[in-house]
Amino acid sequence: MTIEMYQVDAFTDKVFEGNPAAVCILKTALEAQVMQQIAAENNLAETAFVLPNKDGFEIRWFTPTVEVELCGHATLAAAHVLYEYYQYEREEIRFTSLYSGLLTVSKEGKQLTLNFPKDDLHEIDKPVWVEKAFEIQPSAFYKGKTDVMLVFDHEQDIINQQPDLSLLATSEGRGVIITAPGTKSDFVSRFFAPQSGIDEDPVTGSAHTSLTPYWSNRLGKSLLTARQLSKRMGKLLCEDLGDRVAISGKAVTFMKASINI
Repeated sequence: MTIEMYQVDAFTDKVFEGNPAAVCILKTALEAQVMQQIAAENNLAETAFVLPNKDGFEIRWFTPTVEVELCGHATLAAAHVLYEYYQYEREEIRFTSLYSGLLTVSKEGKQLTLNFPKDDLHEIDKPVWVEKAFEIQPSAFYKGKTDVMLVFDHEQDIINQQPDLSLLATSEGRGVIITAPGTKSDFVSRFFAPQSGIDEDPVTGSAHTSLTPYWSNRLGKSLLTARQLSKRMGKLLCEDLGDRVAISGKAVTFMKASINI
């Protein structure tokens, strides 16, 4: 079996920036074990598997070690591939996901916009691992559906953090978001998920389903600019839509390939 695969840098318009994702376009369904093996072989933060169905496409996402419930940058990358290489002409792509329901992506010029369900955040007590994991301590603590979110006071706090990843791996859920007000954007963030096989994710679209409602409420505005301050850097435009979140960015192809299995 031959599978067409694309490696795309998402949330950027330049290669070597943003977040790289592999996108596999399937003609027939694959077993989860095979998809996991492909993702491990790719050794990227995420590999997306896209299968056409009567309403659009099914989509699943795998890190090198686990399947995840939601991934923003790989969904953006998948939409980029369908628009650029498969002549998809409708205004909106409908993705059906196993754990997160219907996800849509629209295109305006080179800008792609994800429409995702908003996370349900609630404030929590300080987790026991935070004290030793971070030299600079956060001022607020939240838990969403899959991630813990820690709020800091200054952008420089986010830049300077070198957390103990072994302690972060003991947190419940998929990963840990750290965030603060931005100097060149409304807010900034970083994302760590050693428990999911990703020490630090370059740009995490799905984390902005948590970040957007928090900062929208705190800043009193629905349209927000965001930067994820990884080494590769990512830029996002986010909008709080009530029970949904719009997350916009660009994408660029790094590589086209074929998998033979």
